[in-house]
Amino acid sequence: MTVQEERIPSDTLLTVRGLTVAYGGTEVVHGVDFTVGRGRTVAVIGESGSGKSTIAKAVLGLLPAGSTVSGSADFAGDDLVTLPDQRFRALRGRRIGFIPQDPATALNPVRTIGSQALEAAALTDAPTAEARRAAVLAVFERVGLTGPERVWRSYPHELSGGMLQRVLIGLTVLPEPDLVVADEPTSALDVTIQKRILDLLGQLRAERGISLLFITHDLAVAAERADDLVVLRDGVVEEQGPAAEVFRAPKSEYARLLRADVPALSPDRYRSADADADAHRTSARADRPAHITVSGVARHYGQGDRTVRAVDGVSFDVPSGTTHALVGESGSGKTTTVRMLLGLERPDAGVIAIDGAEVHGRSKAELRRVRRQLQLVYQNPFTSLDPTWQVRRIVGEPLDRFRIGTRASRAAAVREALASVGLDERFLRRRPTALSGGQRQRVAIARALVLRPEVIVLDEPTSALDVTVQAGIIGLLTRLQRELGLTYLFVSHDLALVRQVADTVTVLRHGRVVESGPVERVFHDPQHEYTRTLLDAVPAAS
Repeated sequence: MTVQEERIPSDTLLTVRGLTVAYGGTEVVHGVDFTVGRGRTVAVIGESGSGKSTIAKAVLGLLPAGSTVSGSADFAGDDLVTLPDQRFRALRGRRIGFIPQDPATALNPVRTIGSQALEAAALTDAPTAEARRAAVLAVFERVGLTGPERVWRSYPHELSGGMLQRVLIGLTVLPEPDLVVADEPTSALDVTIQKRILDLLGQLRAERGISLLFITHDLAVAAERADDLVVLRDGVVEEQGPAAEVFRAPKSEYARLLRADVPALSPDRYRSADADADAHRTSARADRPAHITVSGVARHYGQGDRTVRAVDGVSFDVPSGTTHALVGESGSGKTTTVRMLLGLERPDAGVIAIDGAEVHGRSKAELRRVRRQLQLVYQNPFTSLDPTWQVRRIVGEPLDRFRIGTRASRAAAVREALASVGLDERFLRRRPTALSGGQRQRVAIARALVLRPEVIVLDEPTSALDVTVQAGIIGLLTRLQRELGLTYLFVSHDLALVRQVADTVTVLRHGRVVESGPVERVFHDPQHEYTRTLLDAVPAAS
């Protein structure tokens, strides 16, 4: 009996049964079943490689050439698995919408937003170009974009990530589809923008009766926003059911592990793991001189006939062996502050010092010596490593550049650095394309450690990773700090994660410090309204 012949409840919009997908003969999704009710949100969660995005592509008819698919996906009487391309094109956009993960790559950079928006408007019943333009401007206003006319005239690079994501959401819901597939729609956004985007999707769902298939690795967001959860592991459904029930009392061991890895639910996970380390950090804060000193630092840029104060009088200290976090939304000054600390930009005012020695005003040779003790781990492990190099060359490059030791001693140092991050010699000859996201970030950390620096700047080191891999990386960083006495400057928009790992925190807004102090005090008794806004935006699943 086919899906079409079975009795499907009238309140069910999408019924997926026995969905199996293979790429080049390798099966990656195995007999997946779930349903999406009308007006409901179903979140598909799991680690990278669990099959989440493959399921989304199968529902959207976007599986790559060479893939094979079986099973069924009944959408209002049509089986999306066997539907001919011509009929699928009539559904895509009009009745099934798609919000991709990265808005910056989903829009053509050389065309204005308005010219691209008209393509979405063509899927509506608006009879004229003028009516379609009016419909686009109306939906831009509806999704909270101020100055819709300005947005219409803008190119993608002239808008922030949050604004671009609102553009995509507006264009997706413009034809009033029955189902929207959202693939990690907020993973690259600040916590406050994430909350606004998710609030917006919830409002649109309530007002228009849209069903939402929400692909995410963020369990806290899924539990807070979804009606039902589907937990995937290696292409198999481990568990599914009402979101509150699955999250509160997961039945499978895998779901329990995922829940334990959510930072918002385990704020003291690393703080309480080693009492001696906690005591060491407390002593460091009280008794040791600052390893990093940032005092009254300012950086201004000219923009036309006006001046942009990217950083305006920022001050903080980081004691040796501790972790200090910089938090704030995009445009708050975090990245500019880090660039000045690394000597990549000069401050217009103020002083930055490492162990009492100023970073700026030095010769190139002196600055080179400073940078040996100051290493950086970038945000995205998928773009920060040269894909043509083997791991041994990636990790060993700093040793080569500083001409440290002999060829044999450098090779030994590379192996030691890899071992410290849990990677053995089998990885030496691999290239980044043969590594998982977590393995790539471990390689990036090994590269930062190979010079045996005293300070490591961590720029959103886990934002591109799923929650389980993130937990492994944070556990690794905590262990290395304990064993090597490292000092961390941790840049992040994830306040739940900051609470787990940092000793002290500075909250930035529009280039200025609005609050600073011990994490426990700032998070439990925030003094500034902006800090309270950031904390209120953290998903509060329970």
